[in-house]
This record gives sequence, structure tokens and C-alpha cells, in this order.
Amino acid sequence: MLAEHSIRISQEAIAAEKSVRVSIDLLEHLFASYPYHDFQVRFWEGSIWGRANKCRFVLVLKHPGALRNMFLSPSELTLGESYIFNDFDIEGDIEASVAVADFLLSQEQALSKKLYLTTILGRLPATGRPRAVRRQLGLRGAVHSRHRDQQAISYHYDLPPEFYSLFLDPRMVYSCAYFRTAEDGLDEAQEQKLDYICRKLRLCPEERLLDVGCGWGALIIHAAAHYGVKSLGITLSTVQAEFARQQIREAGLDDDRCRVELCDYRQLKTKAQFDKIASVGMFEHVGEDLLPEYFSRIYDLLRPEGVFLNHGIAYSATHHRHGPSFTDRYVFPDGELVPINTTLRTAEFSALEVRDVESLREHYVMTLHRWLERLERHADNARRLTDDTTYRIWRLYMAGSAHAFRTGRLNLYQTMLVKPESGRCALPLTREDWYCKQAGY
Repeated sequence: MLAEHSIRISQEAIAAEKSVRVSIDLLEHLFASYPYHDFQVRFWEGSIWGRANKCRFVLVLKHPGALRNMFLSPSELTLGESYIFNDFDIEGDIEASVAVADFLLSQEQALSKKLYLTTILGRLPATGRPRAVRRQLGLRGAVHSRHRDQQAISYHYDLPPEFYSLFLDPRMVYSCAYFRTAEDGLDEAQEQKLDYICRKLRLCPEERLLDVGCGWGALIIHAAAHYGVKSLGITLSTVQAEFARQQIREAGLDDDRCRVELCDYRQLKTKAQFDKIASVGMFEHVGEDLLPEYFSRIYDLLRPEGVFLNHGIAYSATHHRHGPSFTDRYVFPDGELVPINTTLRTAEFSALEVRDVESLREHYVMTLHRWLERLERHADNARRLTDDTTYRIWRLYMAGSAHAFRTGRLNLYQTMLVKPESGRCALPLTREDWYCKQAGY
């Protein structure tokens, strides 16, 4: 019995050593043209591969079949799944690791090299845990139907508010912040963003403001408290609506001054039009085919000469994504990004006039970097409130998004649109008032 046990252990050791040799051979080929020495790989048994002049991160392979799962059919999605299902871990700068993954996926491998790499991968064992997540999508119905949109929004936003509070500012603003300097903290930058939007809209006391996709209510509360408007926020998330109502009560605002409705923008019923409308971080959920309906509905809800601020993420028109998206599958189901030229064209065909377009791309890099730092700092609490897989999904999503904004693949635009009345827009000749230090009323 003891002899059989010793033989089995010896065979397992030989197999493990073989898998390390095969993995090293694979890594040498994968990174033959990589120009930097800025990371290392640690194998499941503790040995290290890689020379790092300045080690930004360590790729930790958790089992002998890790590289097989990562690269047998390589794409953004499969690499992401290998991370969230613990084929590997990242110790250190995960944003740097995303850049390395991007390098690998962008390489045009010759057919002979692809066949050789596939042969090497076939020599690794098929090990690892099953691909399953606790929170399955299970979306039903036509894409971007009202019922399915409700499910998609709930999937992302109905996690416990305590989870989001681990990385967001105290107001729970879940969109790009506005930085006056690179040294600004997240809390300060988010307050600056709320005030910047209010100044761009040139809010005045007693005006009616609609926030389409109001999140946890930060903008409508800020606008009502500091600009004296009557603000209404709408959201599809029950959890967000309940949280926002509590925040409104704590701010001492009554329903006539500030309120939230659980409502799809396509179903909003109102007797009077709004003076100003904002949509901050909701535009990405609309869908390209529904953009004409979206802007037409905004037009109908806006009074003549009213102003609409659309704050949304856009794909670069020159970027072509390779393979399926990790974010689409695990973070924002049914989310769709379009180039800014598509947004502007559709808005104009809905009779809205484009008055200003501002890119805040670098601001989103800084926002995501600060969110990621906070999430990693509270990793244990994040796992306790959700689970390890959810924590990994959010960590990778933030790091990947920061890389996409940094490289220009994604952008963030604030677009100012007006509903002209016989050519009149009633706007000042310049933007100088946007940058005044004194704001509010």
C-alpha cells in the first residue's frame, strides 16, 4: 500500500514538473516579441519565470492546465473567464496586466506558429474549476424591450448598495468624475462633476429638471439643494430607487422639490415639459437601434428652448474589437456603445441641435483608477457582501475599462443639445459661466 502511494506521488510530481516545462516553453513563445521586462509568472508549485527590471505584477498560475484554459481559444472573454474562475490571479498592478493581455491578443500570429502553440497547449492537462457564476444572466425577451431592459439593469445595479459604497464616493456617483487637477481626490472630483453638470445646464430656481437613469440620486439631490430646481429622477433599479428616496429624506427635501420614480424613460407620463434634462451614464444601455426613439422621447419631454445634457461612453470609430466582450457578458448585459458621430447624427435627426461636445476621456481613466484602488483595499468586504467571483469580475472590469480609456479605444463625451424654437436657443454667447467658481443660488 505504502509503495503504491509513493509511486502515485512520484508520478504526480513528474507530471507536475512536465507541465511546468511545457508552460515555460509556451511563455517563451508567447512573449518572444514582448519588448518589456515588467512582470513575472509564478507557477502553482512556487517556481518563477521571467526577468523583471521593475516587476509591476505577478501572474500566478493556479494549476497545471491554467495556460491551456487561457490560450486554447484566446479572446478577451476567455482570458477574463480564466481570471474570474481562478485559473490565475494577479498580484500587483492589474491595470498593467491588462496591457500585457492586450498585447498578446493584438499579435498577428503566423499559421505555423499558431499550430505550434496549439500543439504545446495540447500537452497541458485539462484542469481547473467548472465555468459557472452564482448570478446567472438568464435574460428573457427581445433585446432592449422594456421587460428585458429591466432585467439587465437589475443584474448590474441590484447588488447591495454596501458593495458599491466600498469604492464609490459618499454620494454614490457611479459615473465619470471631473478633475481640475490630477491630484484631486475622488470625493472632491465627483462633487465637481455634479456642479459642472448643473452649471452646464445653467439651472435656475424653480426650473423642472429630469434625470434619466438617476442612479442613487446624487444629481437630483445636488441640483435641488444647491440650485433650487424641482428635480425628478427615474431609474429601472428598485434597489437604487429605494436608496435614493432615503437619501432625499435625509437631505430634508420634500417630494415637491426632489423625488424618484421607478420608471422606463419610454413610459414616463408628465403633464408639463421639463426645462432641463440630464442623462448621465444611462445612454450606454439604450441600444443603437433605439437611439432615434431615445432622442425623440427626450425632444418630447423638453420644453422649447430647453437644454439636454447627454453624458455617455463611446467607442472610437477606428477601433475594431477582436472577439466577444467580457464586459458585455459579465458586467453590462445588452449594453451597447456607439461612436460619437452616430450619437450626434441621430440627435440631429430627432430635431435636437448640437451646441457643445466635450471629451472627458482622461477624467474617466482617473475615476476608474480610484475606484479600483478602493475596491482592492476593501477586497475582503467585497467578497463578504457578494462572493469571490463577483469581486474578480468588478476588479477586472475596472482595470480593463481604465486601459480602454487610456488607449483611446473608449471615450466619454458630454454633449449639450437644445430644442430650438424657430431657431432660438436662448443660450449665452460664450461658455465662460461654466467655469465660474461661484455656483448655485
